[in-house]
Amino acid sequence: MAWILETHAHADHLSAAPYLKDALGGQLAIGREIIHVQAVFGKIFNAGTEFARDGSEFDRLFEDGDRFSIGDIEAIALHVPGHTPADLAYVIGDAVFTGDTLFMPDYGTARADFPGGDSRQLYRSIRRLLSLPDETRLFLCHDYKAAGRDEFVWETTVGAERCGNVHVHEGVGEDEFVAMRDARDATLGMPKLILPSIQVNMRGGQLPAPESNGGHYLKIPLGAF
Repeated sequence: MAWILETHAHADHLSAAPYLKDALGGQLAIGREIIHVQAVFGKIFNAGTEFARDGSEFDRLFEDGDRFSIGDIEAIALHVPGHTPADLAYVIGDAVFTGDTLFMPDYGTARADFPGGDSRQLYRSIRRLLSLPDETRLFLCHDYKAAGRDEFVWETTVGAERCGNVHVHEGVGEDEFVAMRDARDATLGMPKLILPSIQVNMRGGQLPAPESNGGHYLKIPLGAF
């Protein structure tokens, strides 16, 4: 395996990157802005000095526009902040792996209320993705099955999103989107697994360093969220 590509530090599940790397090899990569995420959550979780907050848990920190390859397939990393400061989308051949920036057209878009998130940035990132050719395939991180749909789906196209996304279809302006997204986010609860997920995922999927008794601990920062 050449690459293990993280789109961002997810807040609702644990990364399997270390397991995959041990089993298959490859370089673990994420966007350079993970350093900002590490700084914010390192403070929230009062991480010790062993947590450097410099992205060193990852093998490669991509800048916007960095090019790389997977075999003979050319790929580009695009910085698409908004959901978090560090979100990347990966353009790989004729496909884009969007992270949590976009969901299926009938469900809409990702929340933007995590620390460092920004609905205005999210709108601009989405517009950047939707400027790609209509036939470009989009592969999504999550699907929550919109009302009236019983099956999970994970693939759509730029054209379908541009024409039919319920939050950000063609004709929805930036201010309109920001007002909708901010109001919607204000009604959302904290993801159930955010506390363990962020502590692990900001470390590239590794547990915090063992303490003096050899045990690993996840913290619960009372009153922080």
